[in-house]
Amino acid sequence: MAGCSAKADGAAPLPTTTVSFKFGGTPSPAGPTASQSAPLPAPPDRTGTPAPSQRIRFVPQQVVLPGGAGASVLPATTVSGQLQVPVKAQRVGWWDGGAQAGDPFGSVVLAGHVDTKTEGLGFFARLLDVRRGEVVVLKGFGHTASYRVVSVVSVRRDALATRSGAFDQTTDHRLVLITCTGAYDASRGGYEDNLVVTALPIGLAQ
Repeated sequence: MAGCSAKADGAAPLPTTTVSFKFGGTPSPAGPTASQSAPLPAPPDRTGTPAPSQRIRFVPQQVVLPGGAGASVLPATTVSGQLQVPVKAQRVGWWDGGAQAGDPFGSVVLAGHVDTKTEGLGFFARLLDVRRGEVVVLKGFGHTASYRVVSVVSVRRDALATRSGAFDQTTDHRLVLITCTGAYDASRGGYEDNLVVTALPIGLAQ
């Protein structure tokens, strides 16, 4: 069986990607006068939500799937609209045109092989067994970010970018994992579909 490769149009416009992995209010009534009322207690301490500039954000260096299996993550850029997924079957590519882990918005996109001609099953073959509610963890530079899976869908290869929104950088922050699935047809360039696993962050990155 052959592997997969992802095709994307870069970062900031969103890619038209075909992934075929080769590799105010009313005042209150007046109350008692100051001489009649006791001092008001101080308001309780509050912990605010960090501003986007104060968030921990990092490039993922490792992904850990449900069950504990982990793989190295390498930056994957686009060349002529083609996402350069790592050749090695047990490594995963992070699209460097997308969000980083811990960003306040945008998709962290990881893509990897389901299999390759020379190495057999790829690390992302495990995505075929991932279910909603399970947790995926990203690690890098001493930080971690956890994401809970909310959807696992199969998308036609030619509709990945146009209909799935997998590469969307205007959405709320999320993690998107992509590999190949469906029937394999060498005459048409590989697998017919892509598996898209979407997960939402659990709290803030640490």
